[in-house]
Amino acid sequence: MTDVTDSDSREDASPSRTQQRRAALSIFELAERLVALKPAELQTMPIPDAVREQIAQAQAIRTHIAHKRQVQFLAKTMRREDDDTLAAIRTQVEHAKGASRQETAILHLAETWRERLLADGDDGFTAWLHAFPDADRQRLRQLVRNAREERAKAKPPRTQRELLRALRAALGDA
Repeated sequence: MTDVTDSDSREDASPSRTQQRRAALSIFELAERLVALKPAELQTMPIPDAVREQIAQAQAIRTHIAHKRQVQFLAKTMRREDDDTLAAIRTQVEHAKGASRQETAILHLAETWRERLLADGDDGFTAWLHAFPDADRQRLRQLVRNAREERAKAKPPRTQRELLRALRAALGDA
């Protein structure tokens, strides 16, 4: 008798070995990203307690091989979780990554504006006010003036940092 395999019966079977590897690698990468997050970012995520403990242990380990082994164990623990939980964690991690990129972009833009304000004089200030008309002109002008004096006298950059914080706040609001 001839054995006839039906294509529909293969689809109902368990996933192929390649699919299992890809899924395991995906979970391992998610585990690495979770370990790289700050504790404040981890608190907002829907992570089960067992996984949270494994993340804390992995973050505490500093040696390379032991750290990697702990992350692998974390991934093994995460594979036991249901797909909905993993999808929720993955969504939160992507959101945190996007927020981090946005914060970095705002910081770089604020640094660029600070250098432009300190170097270009009134032209830079006019450009800033044209781009951000709602900005606090008086405070910003005072910070720029004090930061220029700091640079000229080679003092520590306290006012320059304060100017950067003000610019970041204005850019974050915009």
